[in-house]
Amino acid sequence: MSPASLTRRLRLGLPRRMFAQVLLMQVAIAAGVAVLATGLFLAPLSDQLDDQAMRRALSIAQTTAAQPQIAEDLVRTPATAGGPVQREAERIRAATRAEYVVVMDRRGVRWSHPTAREIGRLVSTDPGQALAGHEVMQIDDGTLGRTARGKVPLRDGDGRIVGAVSVGIAYDNVRARLLHAIPGLFAYAGGALAVGALAAWLISRRLQRQTRDLAFSDISALLAEREAMLHGIREGVVALDRTGRIRLLNDEARRLLGLGDEAVGHSLDEALGTGRTADVLAGRVTGTDLLTVRGQRVLVANRMPTDDGGAVATLRDRTELEQLSRELDSTRGLIDALRAQDHEHANRMHTLLGLLELEMYDDAVEFVGEVVGDHRATAEEVAGRIQDPLLAALLVGKATVAAERGVALRLSERTGLPDRLVDPQGLVTVVGNLVDNALDAVAGTAHARVEVELRADGRAATLTVRDTGPGIPVEQRELIFTEGWSTKQRPAHRERGIGLSLVRRLAERQGGTARVGEAAGGGAEFTVVLPEALARPEPALSTRGGAHTGAEEESR
Repeated sequence: MSPASLTRRLRLGLPRRMFAQVLLMQVAIAAGVAVLATGLFLAPLSDQLDDQAMRRALSIAQTTAAQPQIAEDLVRTPATAGGPVQREAERIRAATRAEYVVVMDRRGVRWSHPTAREIGRLVSTDPGQALAGHEVMQIDDGTLGRTARGKVPLRDGDGRIVGAVSVGIAYDNVRARLLHAIPGLFAYAGGALAVGALAAWLISRRLQRQTRDLAFSDISALLAEREAMLHGIREGVVALDRTGRIRLLNDEARRLLGLGDEAVGHSLDEALGTGRTADVLAGRVTGTDLLTVRGQRVLVANRMPTDDGGAVATLRDRTELEQLSRELDSTRGLIDALRAQDHEHANRMHTLLGLLELEMYDDAVEFVGEVVGDHRATAEEVAGRIQDPLLAALLVGKATVAAERGVALRLSERTGLPDRLVDPQGLVTVVGNLVDNALDAVAGTAHARVEVELRADGRAATLTVRDTGPGIPVEQRELIFTEGWSTKQRPAHRERGIGLSLVRRLAERQGGTARVGEAAGGGAEFTVVLPEALARPEPALSTRGGAHTGAEEESR
């Protein structure tokens, strides 16, 4: 089949637009219901009209048989066209507009009939039931055609059956009533169909606006494309309904937020718990590119409301970028420090050269010893008090950067940390963030000083960083640990307000705390307690046991 003929067949079938198909189906359903209702109404109506006609005939027959004069005349007078029975029967027929009123004796001979020549003849239908004392209702054919008839026994004054009365209603009159009712019924059905079609059109027009005049195939394709796009993109997507409940999570959102399929249908607070992440996604925190921390991940969130009162939030993972940005900051700091050291080294070489040219050899030796001794003393002090190599290297580097910025970075006399850290990288992150913030706070001030204290107590480690800066106002001491909050100017390559939030998250993940207060000499004092930062010490082997083991080995 060619594409043109296939297209032609499609055009002759159902319309492509969804609203048109729905309209057509609704009109077809309304028409079917109207036809069915009309048929269901007409079927019992015909039976009802037949029953009404038979009951009317029976009622006329009962009224006629109730007149005692007819029974007396039936017994006393002959069956003639001018007899009293015929006259009374015709009077009743004319008064009730019945088709016939026939009075018969016990033999079935007519005493009355609309046609005079039928008087004195036997009736055309069996009168046995009526003559036996039973009342009969039926539709049957007789000499006058098809009629709805009623037959009752005719009794004399003593109650004996002397004959019967048969009354007929022309069936054509019953059919005429039925046919007369059909146009009105069709009019009502047509009106109901018109109202249904109008309602279907209004609903279809609204559906057309809501679906933007799309076809079913277009909607199916859009749904398939949406599923492929949502689960294929590398951004997390969270869709919320108007009540704030989650109605959609793509694969990336599940990964970034650590949620499963069971979160769908729950509110953000139920699924995520209270915190900044839930506040950002729910719209309680407004803005663009909002930072939040979920577990160990740094996320950037944006939220867009939808027309139905809900919202769609997108999430991007900035964890690696944030780490790279911090490494870039550290690298830049080290480069600046090296550049300063190079400049300082050149000055020292010039000074040393001058001393040598002036033949001041003793002064030259003393000058070189002082320069080398300061750096060596700092490195030896750090390595002696902090035995973890990563943490010691970090503090030596920070001391160099601090010296370049005119800040004195010192270790507290109480500092002492063994080489048993469970998570050295995590503690490096905590120390690095707090020291960087302290250096930023005191840089450019007179007598700038930063003091670092690291103490071990069993398996717990306590870190304290003090500075001589302006300090943290009391009302901001909890706010500074919020993601995205910062008083510093935002650099070009990364966001602010992440460092202290990560510090608290790392501490809380190990069951510890992070808080800020006021230092003794003014400034800020940050204290981080990590209850399980150190591994359990390994039991030492006794010398006696070791010698015994060696002797056993030699004996073998």
